[in-house]
Amino acid sequence: MATTSTTGSTLLQPLSNAVQLPIDQVNFVVCQLFALLAAIWFRTYLHSSKTSSFIRHVVATLLGLYLALFCFGWYALHFLVQSGISYCIMIIIGVENMHNYCFVFALGYLTVCQVTRVYIFDYGQYSADFSGPMMIITQKITSLACEIHDGMFRKDEELTSSQRDLAVRRMPSLLEYLSYNCNFMGILAGPLCSYKDYITFIEGRSYHMTQSGENGKEETQYERTEPSPNTAVIQKLLICGLSLLFHLTICTTLPVEYNIDEHFQATASWPTKIIYLYISLLAARPKYYFAWTLADAINNAAGFGFRGYDRNGAARWDLISNLRIQQIEMSTSFKMFLDNWNIQTALWLKRVCYERTSFSPTIQTFILSAIWHGVYPGYYLTFLTGVLMTLAARAMRNNFRHYFIEPSQLKLFYDVITWIVTQVAISYTVVPFVLLSIKPSFMFYSSWYYCLHVLGILVLLLLPVKKTQRRKNTHENIQLSQSKKFDEGENSLGQNSFSTTNNVCNQNQEIASRHSSLKQ
Repeated sequence: MATTSTTGSTLLQPLSNAVQLPIDQVNFVVCQLFALLAAIWFRTYLHSSKTSSFIRHVVATLLGLYLALFCFGWYALHFLVQSGISYCIMIIIGVENMHNYCFVFALGYLTVCQVTRVYIFDYGQYSADFSGPMMIITQKITSLACEIHDGMFRKDEELTSSQRDLAVRRMPSLLEYLSYNCNFMGILAGPLCSYKDYITFIEGRSYHMTQSGENGKEETQYERTEPSPNTAVIQKLLICGLSLLFHLTICTTLPVEYNIDEHFQATASWPTKIIYLYISLLAARPKYYFAWTLADAINNAAGFGFRGYDRNGAARWDLISNLRIQQIEMSTSFKMFLDNWNIQTALWLKRVCYERTSFSPTIQTFILSAIWHGVYPGYYLTFLTGVLMTLAARAMRNNFRHYFIEPSQLKLFYDVITWIVTQVAISYTVVPFVLLSIKPSFMFYSSWYYCLHVLGILVLLLLPVKKTQRRKNTHENIQLSQSKKFDEGENSLGQNSFSTTNNVCNQNQEIASRHSSLKQ
């Protein structure tokens, strides 16, 4: 029989027993399916053309709080407390320093809750992880605080183009703030979205375009035909179904813990160890594919997530998508994997940390990522290893890639080798993330003789490390921002600078129109 341990509702306990899954997991899936139906109803009957933004904010917030209460019981009050105190900090401290205070409070409150859940309460009593939604709310609190700071305190010439596009020029109301943090579309699994994108959706301006007049100064707004998200939602639900099926059938037969099994370590050959490491970590990913793709489908079903049109005129519903499965599985570099995995969190780390620190931004970003994920030691081992792997992979790429661009056969050989190395390195890096504890994590690394750690250190010691273009790009952005007008193509490229190279060409056109629709 499935465990009855939960902090939320036990209404679905019979279903939990029938499917032999923990009650908290059943509650999560059922609530997300309810949110999907609510999103369709929200888009149909509470469309921005039929009702006011006030009503849409109220309904989205109340539904979100209900789902939180159903899944987590009174622990859902943490969501309101964290959001409420952060809003008070924003009002009292002022725009000059509120982003720092909000960052310290929100991350500190999250950490206290994570420590309490992991080290004080017994897992057997508290199986539902209420800190998961708090991680998303923490991202939203800190992102919005930085966006308000950028829009209401900093000068335009101090901002990068992406910061300028996302800057918020007025303080949100308490209702808008709660709606952004706790709406039913993202309360349980996110993903993170910018405040301006969310408000644009609620107010029904996602499909508005601004066209310059003949003199180049007058601007007129018109509304584009609203595309249907149905095809995108169905496609994502199919991916969810396949991911869930894969997780329930295959994943349980390939546990990551088997990598540290004493008999396996003693008898398996090195090729077997490498292959099983890759397959076991590959099998651990579908649960994330399921949760994040379902969350994306819920937002799309409500009408949120439209990015624009591709070159073939097809609507794109990936504005807040959190992963690109094909690019993840075919990654030929550490950076390519990270750029396509948990995309919105990567953007958050870039916007609140990497772009705002001048000393060792890569290291500080990985440390922040580890703190945000939780207090398990395995998280810190993974992200510290990730720093080493990222720097070593960057050094290898900068020193050798240009030798393998031509001819095409040589480049294909290079891609195959880098795919194998990347997949093994990623799997090696994230094993502690799955194992969580110190002892089994070191058991795994010692069984591999810390070989990739040693190799990464040797690469950094022996190969010349080229300076990144970050400082140069920042200087160019400041120079561009000092001019009175911007070329539309430059704006679209700047706003989409966070995208991977595979998507830059496809996104330039629609980002320009999105930039226009986000003006307030």
